[in-house]
Amino acid sequence: MKLSARNQISGTVKEIEIGPVTARVKVRVEAPVVITAVITKEAAEELQLKVGDKVQAIMKATEVMIGK
Repeated sequence: MKLSARNQISGTVKEIEIGPVTARVKVRVEAPVVITAVITKEAAEELQLKVGDKVQAIMKATEVMIGK
């Protein structure tokens, strides 16, 4: 996956909490640093995120996105 965003950090999904509309995804990027992203429930389901997945935390302005 190629993106224009240059602020990308590799990490591992540590925890996922899926609510009725959004999902909170915690990504361990370097012990003990954890980045938390709030994404839509639909996006989390489409990415089929699960604990242990290798992902990219992508920062763009005021948001953090998750790429897999």
